[in-house]
Amino acid sequence: MAEKMTFNVTGTTEKMKANLKSNQHTIIIDEPPNMGGSDEGPDPISNMLASLAGCENVIANMVAKEMKFDLESIEFDIRGELDPRGLMGNASVRPFFEKVQVDAKVSTSESQDRIDELKEKTDARCPVFTTLKAAGVELEANWVKA
Repeated sequence: MAEKMTFNVTGTTEKMKANLKSNQHTIIIDEPPNMGGSDEGPDPISNMLASLAGCENVIANMVAKEMKFDLESIEFDIRGELDPRGLMGNASVRPFFEKVQVDAKVSTSESQDRIDELKEKTDARCPVFTTLKAAGVELEANWVKA
């Protein structure tokens, strides 16, 4: 069995803005002015959706190689829905996503059946997707040929 992987992010904050480092990469997470931020980076929730797109892409490319699948590219449109009352302190409302919709257009010469197989295998192995699923987030994912 392979060794476990460890991921690490460090950083400092200044009001709503977080200046973070992951290895040699700088990540800025902020809020728009109407939420008290300076809008110097995406908000944390949008960043989570971006992480989902990035993770699905990485895993899809790994799976495509294993399947000998002709994967040229994927265009993602990901939307998340949450009730802001939860993050504002209402204990009766969960503070995380209720639903996440993933729409993906796959550029490939492969059939829709093969795209469906790629999607199923990718969703089952993507750490971000499976974390959301384990949290009870309703996930709807649709992958179609571009």
